[in-house]
Amino acid sequence: MKIIDLTQTLKTGMRGFSSLSAKTTEKDGWNASLLEIYSHAGTHIDAQPHFGAGKTGIDRIPVENFVAECQVIDLTGIPPRSVIKPDSLGKNRHQIKPGNGLIIKTGWSKYVDEPEMYRDSLPRIGEELALWCVRSKIRMLAVEPPSVADVNNITELKRIHTLLMKAGIVIIEGLANTEQITSDRVLLIALPLKIESGDGAPCRVIAMEGKFNFKPDKSLQ
Repeated sequence: MKIIDLTQTLKTGMRGFSSLSAKTTEKDGWNASLLEIYSHAGTHIDAQPHFGAGKTGIDRIPVENFVAECQVIDLTGIPPRSVIKPDSLGKNRHQIKPGNGLIIKTGWSKYVDEPEMYRDSLPRIGEELALWCVRSKIRMLAVEPPSVADVNNITELKRIHTLLMKAGIVIIEGLANTEQITSDRVLLIALPLKIESGDGAPCRVIAMEGKFNFKPDKSLQ
């Protein structure tokens, strides 16, 4: 089995993260850092309070919802500002069953250090696709850009997130290293920090390629 880390490295200088020395071995006997983290920095998961879509904070999302067999849709090279629709998924969309997840592979993480591209020109999930995800009862939707919707259009931003969140779909944003995925189906595990009533949290995301036997609880399908 091949295990791929799809997580951005949090580092000082990136948007929403800083690390300061809090303790040193010379002075205190050990090293420790004081971290300041925006709840949606780097690779992260959104929760309902983020857009007032409900009261289920990041700590109250059932932990089993952070694991799913996912269909990988390769849209590498997609033009900036593209709207991704159900037809964009091609014939592989018919392989997606209730309880599965969806990974949209675009290569967009290469722009992470270019804010004007990464944030302002991102390809996004159209309303038609968001509704399709709800009808298809998918468990999670994972994308490379920092948002599933246009961050400069608050109406669209709230609409798309709310549609997905109210359906209980776990939204994972800011994936990295998707070029390392070679299979069209993987087991995805995305574990966020457990923050009380959190509107979201950074998470560690891994994809497993190869033979796996994941059988979700039928209530989640």
